[in-house]
Amino acid sequence: MNDSELEKKLKAVRGPALTADYQEAFTRRVLSNLRSAPPTAMPLRCSRRPRLAWGIAFAAGVLLACVAGHWHLRKAADPDVLADAKLIQETLAMFPHRVRAIVRDERGIELVLSDGEDVPASPPIYVRICDGEKCASVVTFSGQEIQIAGRELTVLAEAGGGIILEGNQLAWSSSGGGASNRGLKIQAKLVETTLRPTL
Repeated sequence: MNDSELEKKLKAVRGPALTADYQEAFTRRVLSNLRSAPPTAMPLRCSRRPRLAWGIAFAAGVLLACVAGHWHLRKAADPDVLADAKLIQETLAMFPHRVRAIVRDERGIELVLSDGEDVPASPPIYVRICDGEKCASVVTFSGQEIQIAGRELTVLAEAGGGIILEGNQLAWSSSGGGASNRGLKIQAKLVETTLRPTL
């Protein structure tokens, strides 16, 4: 049966014959029931958290798409997009006091945001760890606990501009004192951006 045959059959079917008195009585009963029923108050409160979460997720997705596009265009000139101070500056401007880390590894780029605006204002720190041919990099802040290259690390900035990485299987300092890096190639530095996170 095609559409035109179905339409003809539906048009041929007649509804039940209702008298005018029945239709008028039915209408009066419905209106009477509606008027006698107590009004139900619909709560007008709407939680802002889901909208905020969707907004943040959308913004993070746009940011990651921009980062991926930017990285793809600059891949030949700069092997690590996270080393770009301008990219870091723009990301921090989009999410003030919310960026815990920007991580780049074999899975791609991930933006790690805090639930609230509780990331302290401090200069960003760039860390790159290579284990043979596998490399991972992160931009984070002093005092943040991150996961990079399969390791849980705490990143700390020293007063003189040095960087310390500390974890269960790794203790490393940019000054070279007491380094135990287990054959890893590690780079770490403070990132100089013109925009500092606001207080």
